[in-house]
Parts: sequence; C-alpha cells; structure tokens
Amino acid sequence: MRISALSLRILRQIIRDKRTMALLIFAPILVLTLLHFVFNGNDYEPKIGFVSIPETMENQLNIKNTHIQHYKNLNTAKADLSDQSIDAYLFIANNHLSLFLEGSDPTVNSTVMKRMQDAFQSMGGNEQTNNDIKIHFLHGGSELGQFDYIGPLLLGFFVFFFVFLIAGVSFLRERTTGTLERLLSTPIKKSEIVFGYVIGFGIFTIIQTFIIAIYTIYVLGMYMEGAFGYVMLIALFTALTALTLGILLSSFANNELQMMQFIPIIIVPQIFFSGLFNLETIPDWLSWIGPLTPLYYAADALKSVMVSGMGWSMISKDIFILAGFSLLFILLNILALKKYRKI
Repeated sequence: MRISALSLRILRQIIRDKRTMALLIFAPILVLTLLHFVFNGNDYEPKIGFVSIPETMENQLNIKNTHIQHYKNLNTAKADLSDQSIDAYLFIANNHLSLFLEGSDPTVNSTVMKRMQDAFQSMGGNEQTNNDIKIHFLHGGSELGQFDYIGPLLLGFFVFFFVFLIAGVSFLRERTTGTLERLLSTPIKKSEIVFGYVIGFGIFTIIQTFIIAIYTIYVLGMYMEGAFGYVMLIALFTALTALTLGILLSSFANNELQMMQFIPIIIVPQIFFSGLFNLETIPDWLSWIGPLTPLYYAADALKSVMVSGMGWSMISKDIFILAGFSLLFILLNILALKKYRKI
C-alpha cells in the first residue's frame, strides 16, 4: 500500500507538470524527426569545375551525379574554390591532368575522387591513367581525418553546452534561494544585475574555454592551420552567447529539472545544423533553421580558422553575429527581470 501510494503521488506530480508532460512526448518526436530528415536526405552532389577541358574529353568522362561548372580562366576557378563555391576543379597542365580540391571536408574529398575515378574507368582508363592525375589540396590534405574536420564543431558545441548548463543552473539557484529577490529589493538596476552576473560567470568561462581549447589542439593534436588567438576569440564569443542564453532560459524554469528540459529543445537541434552533417543534403524547407542558431556561426568560424586557416576578414561576420545574439539575450534578460521586481 505504501509503495502504491508513493507511486501514485509521483504520477500525479508528473501529470500536473505540463512542461514535463510535453517534454516526454514532444522532445523525442522532435529529435527523431530531425534525425530522419538528416540521414534520409539527398545524397551530396559534388561541384567540380572544368578549366578549359576539351569537349571530347568531357563527353567521354560523363561524370554522373555531379554538378559541372565550366571555366575558361584558371584564376576564376581558384577564386571559386577558395570561396567554397566549388569542391574541386580539373585542368590540364603540361599535358597532365591535375585535380585541385578545396580539401577541408574529408567526406567531400573522397566523394569527388570517387566520382573522378569512376569517370576515368568508364572511359576506358586503367589504373595507370588514374595514377597520372595529380591531386592537390587548397586546405588540409590527404592526412586530414574525420576527427580533424568535426573537431572544431565539437569544440564549439562543448563550450556552448557546458557554459549554457552551468550558467542556467547557477542563476536558477540564485532565484530559488532568494538571492535575486533580495538584490531586486535594493536600488541596484536590472541592467547592473545582468551585467554583474555575465561578468562574474564570464571570468570562469574564459578559464574553461582556454583549458578546453589548449587540451583539444595541443594535447589531442587536432588539426590546426590558423591562429590560436582567433580560436580563443571565437570560443569566448560562443561562451558569452551560451552564458546569456542560459541565464535567460533559467528565468522560465522553476527547478533544475525544468532547466534540463531546455536541452533537447534548444541545444540538441543546433548540433544538426552546425555543420556536423552536410546542410546541402537536408531538405530546403528545413535548412533555414541553421542560420537562426548561434552554434551555426560558431562552428563555421572555428572550421574556417582551424581547418582552412582563414583570418579576421573571413570570421568577422560570424563573430559579429555571435555578439549580436549575446546583446539580444542580455536585453531580453533585463526585460525578464521585470517580473521579479516586487515593490
């Protein structure tokens, strides 16, 4: 009887908590739906440029499931490759075929080389013909592994996730223990409270971010082509965005369990649109979600620096957008504090 009474009490508590009930049903459906569209999307169609390739050779190659871009100027092809408008370009130099790959994504590299290999075999090329093709890489290279490619994305994700979690739970405790209410009863401004918490948590965030970046790059030996200072800058703005978002969402939670409930709704979907999976294979009606998430820009900037060796001109847009997210969340935090001001 005592066991059944306790069980009934637990069930009543869950049923009364509408947010928990919705999470138990909605969150798994959301995550499984995203996984369905990510893994059942269209196969990636590589984009290969042909630079002054004779029409007879192009007709013989007959590359299938590939978008072919024609170039008359080698410099134009190089510029498009640098901008990632194409994945590779093929050209003839000194009577030898050369394939120049962008190189930052091992999966794309292998897809392009597989398409070219199949094309030369279909036109009667033998193993010797395939070996005569010179392979060049703009970034990375044949030694670039899958972990080197997804490493920057994981670095951004873990910085974002743990800062979000710690900031949200810590600020929630400030509310539930009455500390925030006592602060609001003083003449201190709401904006001063928000900036005080951001700076306070931010100091520990800087230390955490520095340790994670150092360990990932110099201990695990993750591929690093750009400047470490840029990696730290991106990671810090990523952490700042996660910090302000965590504080904001904690305002809508009454306990740690409810704070955890934001993870499958807010954090998990960002993983799918951060570049961990090729966004070009995701249906167009779903791909618009990516640019609305902070992790999308953090991962893009980290990959640009660590894998492609890009500088400030290429990552400044992503950093400014992350700063914009942080500013937006700070303003919303100030507005959210209004409901706790009881005078």
